[in-house]
Amino acid sequence: MIKHIVMWNVRGDDAQEKVQGIARLKQAFEGLRGKIPGMQHLEIGIDTSAVDYACDVVLYSEFESQQALDAYAVHPEHLRVRQELEGLRTARHQVDYPLN
Repeated sequence: MIKHIVMWNVRGDDAQEKVQGIARLKQAFEGLRGKIPGMQHLEIGIDTSAVDYACDVVLYSEFESQQALDAYAVHPEHLRVRQELEGLRTARHQVDYPLN
């Protein structure tokens, strides 16, 4: 199993615009459930700490294998979501690691 974790900061000129962007991101990624072969789990978390170094949103997902994660990266539904959200993020961080 491979865990795939991505964290974003979301663009927004004010708090309301940022909240709307976060909701849009959450809905788009949650729409991938059941559409990606080999994806075993997907959840989106929204930061509540409000510390200045925190990211706004985290994607936590699990894949049955590295091959499944690699296929996800180029899957048409994932590419559609990435395109739909283009320009929404100001920063992105990622960690992938196998479950031993």
